[in-house]
Amino acid sequence: MTPYEDSDHDSGVAAYEIGSSYIDVQFKSGAAYRYSSRSVGAANLNQMIQLARAGEGLNSFINRVVPNSYEARLR
Repeated sequence: MTPYEDSDHDSGVAAYEIGSSYIDVQFKSGAAYRYSSRSVGAANLNQMIQLARAGEGLNSFINRVVPNSYEARLR
């Protein structure tokens, strides 16, 4: 997984991994979830990927827009 930059050090996200139609997000709590285009929609997935790459806003986006829309819990 790629470490999440989080320049403000205020995010709950620790790392992420981008696949062809999903993003896996690992939180600082240790929990990890897969969000897919099927579970959150293509537009939301694209936004999540952009936020992950930017290293800012991903945790907030997940909490506001797709709080329980993960496809699978990985850990």
